[in-house]
Amino acid sequence: MSTQSTHGTGEGAGEDRNRIEREISIDAPVERVWAVLTEPEHVGSWFGQGEPTPVDLRPGGIMHLDHGQYGQFPTTIVTVDPPRFFAYRWASAHPGEMAVEGNSTLVEFTLTPEGDGTRLRVVETGFEEIAIPEERQPTAGYDSHSEGWTGQLKNVKQYTERLTA
Repeated sequence: MSTQSTHGTGEGAGEDRNRIEREISIDAPVERVWAVLTEPEHVGSWFGQGEPTPVDLRPGGIMHLDHGQYGQFPTTIVTVDPPRFFAYRWASAHPGEMAVEGNSTLVEFTLTPEGDGTRLRVVETGFEEIAIPEERQPTAGYDSHSEGWTGQLKNVKQYTERLTA
């Protein structure tokens, strides 16, 4: 059974359009979910075109996300704390550009054991600190990512649970 938070969904007055937060329960151990989020053969399957994704899993390392028609994104890894916390910078408004402070949002994954499974939380922040070109708003803006993370967490859940079946 999956549950998702509604924080930052863009509903209601006083919304925080600088932060997206989603959570989902996954019927797999933390170590398996960590592997899905960080290992080349898995990342390309839940976020990408199905091909292995180059991942240099260390702070300052690069993980290349292939978002198909939306572009190629060299993300910069910020924090690696296996199997509990993983963070990277993503310049989704600037395909092909290295993600650095000033052109990117910060994406943080927190993995918490939950019985035999895992509670996965993703938080993306920094939309208000970056300039997003008008033509990239539909794919790189707050609304796009708010909707996108709901779908991506479902992808992570389905992909991970298929691995454990």
